[in-house]
Amino acid sequence: MSVELNHTIVPARDPQVSARFLADILGLGVGPPLAHFTPVGLAHQVTLDYDRAERFEPHHYAFLVGDQEFDAALGRIQGSGITHYADPACREAGRIYESEQVPGRRGTYFRDPDGHLMEILTPGATERR
Repeated sequence: MSVELNHTIVPARDPQVSARFLADILGLGVGPPLAHFTPVGLAHQVTLDYDRAERFEPHHYAFLVGDQEFDAALGRIQGSGITHYADPACREAGRIYESEQVPGRRGTYFRDPDGHLMEILTPGATERR
C-alpha cells in the first residue's frame, strides 16, 4: 500500500467558524462532527479536522486546485473582502502570483479567522491533465 495523507488536525478557536470559512472559500462542505472534530473533506478522502484550541502557532496549508476552481475561490475571497496576497510574507496585498519555477502556475495567500496562512495554487502547464 502506498503512503497517503489521511487527515491533519487544524487548531481553531471556533472549529465550526473556521471550517465553514475554508469550506466556503473552496466550495466544499463541512462534514458531520467526528468526536470533537469538525471535518472538511478534500480529494482522496483526506480531511482537515478542525479542533478547538485556545493557543497555537499559525500553520500554513496549501491547496492545489484547477484553474476554474482557483478563479471561483479567488472570486469568493474578493467578494467577501478578504485580503489576499501574492507572497507568503503577506506584503503584496490584492495580488496573485505567477510562478517563475512552474510555468502556468498561479496562486494566492490569505489568512483564515485564526491566522492560519492558506494558499490556493493551480498546477503548472506541465502538471495539467
